Amino acid sequence: MPLFAVVVLLLTWGRDLPGAFVALATVVLAGAVLAAVHHAEVIAHRVGEPFGSLVLAIAVTIIEVALIVTLMAEGGDKGATLARDTIFAAVMITCNGIVGLSLLVASLRHGTAVFNPEGTGAALATVATLATLSLVLPTFTTSAPGPEFSPVQLTFAALTSLILYGLFVTTQTVRHRDYFLPITRQGDVIEADTHAAVPSSRAALVSLALLGLALIGVVGLAKGVSPTIESGVEAAGLHHAVVGVIIALLVLLPETIAALRSARRDRVQTSLNLALGSAMASIGLTIPAVALASIWLDGPLVLGLGATHMVLLALTVVVGSLMVVPGRATPLQGGVHLVLFAAYLELAINP
Repeated sequence: MPLFAVVVLLLTWGRDLPGAFVALATVVLAGAVLAAVHHAEVIAHRVGEPFGSLVLAIAVTIIEVALIVTLMAEGGDKGATLARDTIFAAVMITCNGIVGLSLLVASLRHGTAVFNPEGTGAALATVATLATLSLVLPTFTTSAPGPEFSPVQLTFAALTSLILYGLFVTTQTVRHRDYFLPITRQGDVIEADTHAAVPSSRAALVSLALLGLALIGVVGLAKGVSPTIESGVEAAGLHHAVVGVIIALLVLLPETIAALRSARRDRVQTSLNLALGSAMASIGLTIPAVALASIWLDGPLVLGLGATHMVLLALTVVVGSLMVVPGRATPLQGGVHLVLFAAYLELAINP
């Protein structure tokens, strides 16, 4: 399926697709998502947590960043806010949509959802800091007109994003790896799953290569079907921001499915690693990439959020912080996050 997805992508790239080919691309896109989840789980089982969720989050984000820079290079008024809209959509989808669904599924299936508050709290604090420095501060700075950074400010934001993301990855994988491992209901760390034999190194390398191909297919086909999505959104009289939300939902489908599978197995910490790690990688890798791209790309780079989105971001951080403190959650916490995600979707449709 990953190979087939790449072939379909090459045959359809940059072309106006009739309805039949759009339907085919959508079916192949769904197959590529499922293939990506499968190969990500093979890798995760081989290298263990939290490395497995880190591989999937970084792989998806790198390809997504390449897509953003490509679309920005095409120019147009929509390119000015593309990075901001994509990053914020990723933050809302991961921190409210994926987190809410994972908590709800785990708590309904197992009574309560248990996780490690030290690791989850560190991840949420990093996401909140990155989002505030990159998406909130540009609205209030005065060195450049509008919600934009000056070149010096943009350089500072890019460097701090890389530093914070690097510090978090070091903490997650080296210094305090046990903070990000799933735990039992008694609070004991689960070092490894025993539900299946550990794949060989060769099988893991093959899955790594196929994961890359599958993700290229997912992101590329999502871009390919986007003109049809745009036409449908315009025909329905919806705001253009809905297009970005739909594309972000498609791109983040692998993390969503992988997180829900982990939640069903009572590995909520893995689900939270996927969700918050994806949000963090989306900011920590996208901001430096667009900062470099802005050197040769013409036009403004609007990063500052509006007042409505800043309220949603602040409420997400507050609710997430209160959820993290006890280290366990009920269906109520999952429902609260999903309501915030629904509010984001509703405001995207009716700003």
